[in-house]
Amino acid sequence: MKLLTCPINGPRPVSEFAYWGELRPMPVPEQASDAQWADYVFNRNGAAGIKKEWWCHTPSGVWFTVERNTATDEVLRTYLHK
Repeated sequence: MKLLTCPINGPRPVSEFAYWGELRPMPVPEQASDAQWADYVFNRNGAAGIKKEWWCHTPSGVWFTVERNTATDEVLRTYLHK
């Protein structure tokens, strides 16, 4: 069974989690052009490598950040987002 470590609840089966996508800096809506905003909303970097991602421990509702190597599926660390 694959485990993922929630920063609050500790190691749990990965089936208890929801992946919510890569964590990317959002442009300031009032200052972004239509092209910049469309790029943020619709385009993703699909290259394999180390990514920061949003995950949620669904039973407790805890949202946190996972640093994961998408080429190997190795989780490097998990932590609460500041």
